[in-house]
Amino acid sequence: MNITQIVSALQDIFSEPLKDGEQRKIVFWVDKDQEFIEEIDQLTMDGVKVQTLSENNQFYMKHLLEEEDPSSHYLIYTTLELGLEDNWLADTVYYSKTFYADRISLILAELQIDPSLRGVIKKYERFFHNKERYRKFQALGIESYSEEMIELAIMSVLCNVKVPDFEEVLKTVLMDTLEDSDNKFLTQMDKFFDIEVFWEYVFKQYGYERETKTLKTLFIHMAVTAFSHSVNEQYLTSLKDFIAVRNRTNCLVFIDHWMHHKTDDEVFDEYVEMAEKEIQISRVLQSVPIEELKKAETFPYIDRAIIIYIANSLLEKLEDYEEYTKLIKLRRAKHFYERFANIYEALFYTVKMQEFYKEYQHGIPTGRAIDIYEAYQSKYYLMDTYYRKFYVAYDEESNHEILKKLKEVVEHLYTHWFMGELSANWSQAVKAEMTEQWSLPGVLNQQQFYSSIVAPHIRKGERVFVIISDAFRYEIGVELTERLNAETIGTCDIQSTLGVLPSVTKLGMASLLPHKSIDIDSKGQVFVNDQDSSGLENRKAIIESAVEDSLAIRFQDVVNMNKAGRRETFKGKKLIYIYHDSIDAMGDKASTEIYTFNAVEKALDELSTLIKIIRDDLSGTNIYITADHGFLYQREPLEESDKIEKVQLETIEVKRRYALSKEKQDIPGQLTIDLASVIKNEQQLYAYVPNGILRNRMQGSGVNFNHGGASLQEIVVPLLSFKNKRAGQKGVQAISKVDIKLTSTTQKITNSIFNLNFFQTEKVEEKTKPRTVVVYMADEEGNILSNEETIIGDRSFDNPADRTFKIQFVLKSIPYDRNKTYYLIIKDRETGVITEKVPFTINLGIVGDFDF
Repeated sequence: MNITQIVSALQDIFSEPLKDGEQRKIVFWVDKDQEFIEEIDQLTMDGVKVQTLSENNQFYMKHLLEEEDPSSHYLIYTTLELGLEDNWLADTVYYSKTFYADRISLILAELQIDPSLRGVIKKYERFFHNKERYRKFQALGIESYSEEMIELAIMSVLCNVKVPDFEEVLKTVLMDTLEDSDNKFLTQMDKFFDIEVFWEYVFKQYGYERETKTLKTLFIHMAVTAFSHSVNEQYLTSLKDFIAVRNRTNCLVFIDHWMHHKTDDEVFDEYVEMAEKEIQISRVLQSVPIEELKKAETFPYIDRAIIIYIANSLLEKLEDYEEYTKLIKLRRAKHFYERFANIYEALFYTVKMQEFYKEYQHGIPTGRAIDIYEAYQSKYYLMDTYYRKFYVAYDEESNHEILKKLKEVVEHLYTHWFMGELSANWSQAVKAEMTEQWSLPGVLNQQQFYSSIVAPHIRKGERVFVIISDAFRYEIGVELTERLNAETIGTCDIQSTLGVLPSVTKLGMASLLPHKSIDIDSKGQVFVNDQDSSGLENRKAIIESAVEDSLAIRFQDVVNMNKAGRRETFKGKKLIYIYHDSIDAMGDKASTEIYTFNAVEKALDELSTLIKIIRDDLSGTNIYITADHGFLYQREPLEESDKIEKVQLETIEVKRRYALSKEKQDIPGQLTIDLASVIKNEQQLYAYVPNGILRNRMQGSGVNFNHGGASLQEIVVPLLSFKNKRAGQKGVQAISKVDIKLTSTTQKITNSIFNLNFFQTEKVEEKTKPRTVVVYMADEEGNILSNEETIIGDRSFDNPADRTFKIQFVLKSIPYDRNKTYYLIIKDRETGVITEKVPFTINLGIVGDFDF
């Protein structure tokens, strides 16, 4: 303000009407910075007497105002602070008005900052010259000012941080760029703050002290210091210059918060990879035992080191499978797991395959056909799942050298050992027991599906949904069963049927229809009740001939309808066949068979969705999911020894996994199956199927995905029975998540680094789902005071001791009030709901570091 503006502002004050009890107006003009001391002698105002108050004339001024001239208006100019102590005019000041013309005084008055902090405001006067910056400073709503609070507030405004918090200020600065000269927030501080004060705060809170300070070395300092909490410092001697001597816990909490931020973590990941290269982390970690690294997570190379360790151990045939599994599961809660998730998944399933091999390393037992069949249903099918899951992960990272090495191990275990032994034993049992009668004691034949499973519902007037998924083999059915039991309140059970031979779509689909007879003509065409059964329209006619109110429809047509359209289409229908084809459609083409296992993942999602549509939109309660056949699939190209010459006899049809002929012969390498127990067999046909998993030598590609033969993977057909139930029905168990509870009894913290024990209250099983929680310490306002730890509660052990977790926490190095209540927060990561809030007291004694 210039002198003209000041006089105008003062004139306005003196022109205001007198208030009740006022006889006149006295205004004290305080000019602490003496900006107008030379102009005051020339200042005149109409009707107002102007006086100057100094340290030497206070008594005179009091006498003048109260005795000599108690009625005139007065403007009293002073450069003094009008405090209460040693002030003769204190009572006069109290009932008068104080006017400030200098910017600093106005700021102090408007923000109600104690005048003793005038020097701080003066130091940063340039900051307050801008109206927008001033408005943001004011908007912080600070109730009690100190020098530190003013500095924090200024830095917060310059960094667009909504609360005065140095952790957020520093993260904002670092997030911009680690190049100091290009960092817009450092530039702002250099202009409107004091950059050295910023670095002092960095030193005080994070122990960063260097002659030449840079954002790049600061980030490395904080990352290495955070890392040093997880690893014994004897392994980090080459990095000691980057490890804080004081306030180390603040570095850990800072890095932890940034690392686990939903969006800001991308920048962190970029920086930490730079830091890895700068400090040559791979060289540093060469001598560090994996046991030391297993809980660390600051650098992505930690995960690489663990992956290399497990992979090398598997390649060297070290059998610590339980250790590898625990290590992989532990890493799931760490920050960089998602980046390496596919490699970890591939490792996990390689470990599971190795475990299976160890269990049967003396050979997969030979025996009766029914024993081998039942063993496949209960145990052997797992190898098909492990193999499939390995390749789902592998296909996401197929260029990774470690996975290429693991692929060799997996192929040896699955294709050469497991499939070789199992299929040889099974073929031997089939040849001995099943060539004349294609059946097994106690096992439902696929041709009996309608008469034994569906017809009883129809006779009782119940509505039935039948979902037939092409090439939906048994191990996939087990996975879908587990998923439906976990995700719905209905119940899903799985059994198997003995698939028809040859295990092909045209015969498998026909076998699932209502029928009195099934047969194959001289051209290889399949007839049901003497009707052509190929294609949807023919199957629909066959179904309608058995049940008038019936429907045959494709999966995609159901999905494409809206709810009203579905209800109209299915209205009044008692028998509904829904045909689904994702797996066979992908696997049966040479150009796409490599994507077979990806198609399985898609099929599982689609079938889950379809069940929920039937349940929710169509009120379906009786739902069956089955298949026409299974399939064989191996990723490794077949060798010539995997192929045999086609049968040398007159045939109706020849494919890679079977041939149909009216002639009966014993042919080396082939099983000869009489089809009289499978079809009506007016042609008196025999199926010739190659032993084991061999293929008939034929022209053309597309040999890795096959079906038609008698392998367990082809003919053990899943039959899922899903019974929809509604909440509140008798015996219905609602789906719930396990709980994660604190078990530590002491709720007093006396050390900034401490451990707490947690317990997963129930085991994961059907209807009891896993729960993932984030756990941390917070104050009453919800400010996070510690690192955030993730607990994945997905353990299915009966023994409670196996469902416990010991977690380490680190508190920020800040003052804690022993009389205040702090809280351990347990928050569901999926929903964000706080499931437990446990009060704690924190009494750390003296907080901080001493320099002697």
